[in-house]
Amino acid sequence: MKQSLQLRLSQHLALTPQLQQSIRLLQLSTLELNQEIEQALQDNPLLEREEVVEVPAYSPASDTMVQVQPQEQASEERPQREADQDAELSWGSEMPSGHGPRDPDDDTDAGDIQAAATGLREHLTSQLALTQLAERERGVVAFLIEALDDDGYLTQGLEELADSIDVADGDREELLEELSIGLRHLQHLDPPGIGARSPQECLDLQLLSLVKSPVRDLARSIVREHLDQLAGRDYAKIKKALGCSDDELRDAQTLIKSLNPRPGAQFAPLDTRYVVPDVVVRKLRGIWKVNLNGDAMPRLRINRLYANILQSQRNGRGSSAGSLAGQLQEAKWLIKNVQQRFDTIQRVAQAIVDRQRAFFDHGEVAMRPLTLREIADAVSLHESTISRVTTQKYLASPRGIFERKYFFGSHVAT
Repeated sequence: MKQSLQLRLSQHLALTPQLQQSIRLLQLSTLELNQEIEQALQDNPLLEREEVVEVPAYSPASDTMVQVQPQEQASEERPQREADQDAELSWGSEMPSGHGPRDPDDDTDAGDIQAAATGLREHLTSQLALTQLAERERGVVAFLIEALDDDGYLTQGLEELADSIDVADGDREELLEELSIGLRHLQHLDPPGIGARSPQECLDLQLLSLVKSPVRDLARSIVREHLDQLAGRDYAKIKKALGCSDDELRDAQTLIKSLNPRPGAQFAPLDTRYVVPDVVVRKLRGIWKVNLNGDAMPRLRINRLYANILQSQRNGRGSSAGSLAGQLQEAKWLIKNVQQRFDTIQRVAQAIVDRQRAFFDHGEVAMRPLTLREIADAVSLHESTISRVTTQKYLASPRGIFERKYFFGSHVAT
């Protein structure tokens, strides 16, 4: 056997400890970052705070910290429902209380409603128990209630729901008809908009619950046919298509903005937690600007005392000098990576705000579709980096506190 030596050159991608730390810091929320900083301060004498600033309780003036009710988790995070759930339930037989427009003098708010019912499904089920529907009809509506997501939407089609019920092939058409009728009954329950299959249908159902009027009818036409133009502020096209005046369009727009595109969210469980916004969004001279929240940024620096000790021992061979040198390098890395983290957060937040200006001006009805790729291309970063920067990262704005990933969805403007 002939033996020979061969030299092969190959490239391997290796993440340096500094890069690994940079990626990890991006994944942390602001509160988690502060915990990481505290641990580093305890372990590394070369690192110290520039000044100690306690994050105050949130107020509109400071925009620094807020106690929030987090948005509902996506429907896929809930336990999977039984596919063969029995729709035959036993219910009461009292007369329905009726469904119609809310009394304008009714001072009941979402907090009162939530106190009266433990959740969206319980709230709907209690109303269903008061209807005069036949037992099987109530069972169908109860089945549909369980299929709602936490915003009150029916995200599965009726045919898909029918597939989850074990019936003979010859009975499928009858089942679909029952589901269709049951959905109409569900959509007459409170709050208006429940059981919608799209944001447009949700808003239209809420408009239908109001007293008929010219402005309501115009708003319905806009919602059903011109919601994209409304979100894009293409008012001229809407006026031309519907033959309405500026005042009529303005009144209809005001009515649409008063609607709730997430009617089920008001029944979210009270899972209170604290978040610290990384950035604050304000409108300056007509332009929405993103600024870092100073109270969320750790102010770190090198401890000069230990740095001077290290400098005096530079020529020594002692183990203490070597240990301090390593800790000095770690401290420099951490300071640099923390600054880079916030720089990236600000860049990404500004790119999001630039593309969702209509939302900050007009509210959720003007939300436009947005993807991670679009932001990644805008700031020249990888999609995975954008994902890290938008998860558990919050911004404070005049419209409230929002997790960054909230803006990556079509919402109403589909």
